Amino acid sequence: MNDHQQTDLTQNSGFDFPFDKALDIRMLILDVDGVMTDGCIIMDQHGDELKAFNVRDGHGIKMLQRAGISIGIITGRSSAVVAARAHDLGIKFVIQGCLNKAEGLRQMELQSGITANHCAMMGDDVLDLPPMYQCGLSLTPADAHHAVLSYADWVSDCAGGRGAIRQASEGLIIAAGKWDEIVKSRYDITPAACGWKC
Repeated sequence: MNDHQQTDLTQNSGFDFPFDKALDIRMLILDVDGVMTDGCIIMDQHGDELKAFNVRDGHGIKMLQRAGISIGIITGRSSAVVAARAHDLGIKFVIQGCLNKAEGLRQMELQSGITANHCAMMGDDVLDLPPMYQCGLSLTPADAHHAVLSYADWVSDCAGGRGAIRQASEGLIIAAGKWDEIVKSRYDITPAACGWKC
């Protein structure tokens, strides 16, 4: 069992965020299906995909960007919808059609200039584990595959596509010491008002 693994998942859930591991995080890397979405893929009669994204997750991403934390996407599928969503959110680093996500992480390091030890990765399935092993912080939604739940440094209270990214974003903003600048100054709310016990 490595440093990241947990024997008791109940001690690795919700707002028990690993702030110490998050101190030096400069980029959050996201999987798409099951993280940015609920994992459902809707196809029309032409084979075109439709995906539903969570607005609060999107706001979390924008707050992270304002806090100086970059966002990247590494996904095994290729979709014009993902490209459009990334463009909408100003996400510059996007790697689609990537079945070897460890190699995708290496590409992300080259593109962004940010090394894996300064990256957090949020994934939900076993395909995401290889880059999660290498990143400085591993995060996952509440409804992830059991192997990912067992490995991750932190498990959100929220499911994929249902606020997990927003919750992780808030934790990273607190860890970076940017809450007052990014959140309180705009919305006049404290971490405690958002449910954080820190």
